[in-house]
Amino acid sequence: MNISPVPTVSDSLPRHVAIIMDGNGRWAEARGLPRHQGHRAGIEPVRMSVRRCAELGVEALTLFAFSSENWRRPVEEVGALMDLFTDALTREVDELHEKGVELRFIGNRQALSVRLQARMLEAEERTRLNTGLKLRVAVGYGGRWDIIEAARKLAAQCTSGALRVADIDETRFGAELSLGGLAEPDLFIRTGGERRISNFLLWNLAYAELYFTDVLWPDFTRRELDQALEFFAGRERRFGLTGQQVKAG
Repeated sequence: MNISPVPTVSDSLPRHVAIIMDGNGRWAEARGLPRHQGHRAGIEPVRMSVRRCAELGVEALTLFAFSSENWRRPVEEVGALMDLFTDALTREVDELHEKGVELRFIGNRQALSVRLQARMLEAEERTRLNTGLKLRVAVGYGGRWDIIEAARKLAAQCTSGALRVADIDETRFGAELSLGGLAEPDLFIRTGGERRISNFLLWNLAYAELYFTDVLWPDFTRRELDQALEFFAGRERRFGLTGQQVKAG
């Protein structure tokens, strides 16, 4: 793969980028359109983000598509969003597979339609052996749900005798979370102007650099993504150490 030069982004790239794609509904409302048209317009920034991260050599990209709290939105909007998600998944999986992207979905699938769950499983199986960008799409996901599910798994292992309570540490706990096995997200991006993480990857974002932009998701371009990457490149990541300790190596 030929990596194009990036004049605005330094060599200090994140291994894992996580994005809350916020602002689709407001983008549509500002144009007098139904909210679901904003979600449709948000597909192109998804494509761009996947292409750009793969091109640059970012290891993993996690996108927050639909939260556990989003089920409380109007029935019409949720239905239109689920239909759009199903159709987009059917169209995009071929290209993702051709580009070597490994696609998996994280979140509680129980409330999803049988048809959508089947599409998700098909896409995961088709791309399972790919070795390129690791794309994770959060659907019906909540950070608290994720932590509770991990705790339940560990509790069951302790009850069965397969695991000792004393053996549970941060590494063991993290392995049971939805993103277990991946590098932790080290750059978090949220579009749309809100300054919060909204129950997204609560455990995994502990040391992520947080980047917020007022740009609504349908207007999020390659330039906007590169600006977020440049922001990350300029950060001194200390993980509890002093600046002098970091410089000393």
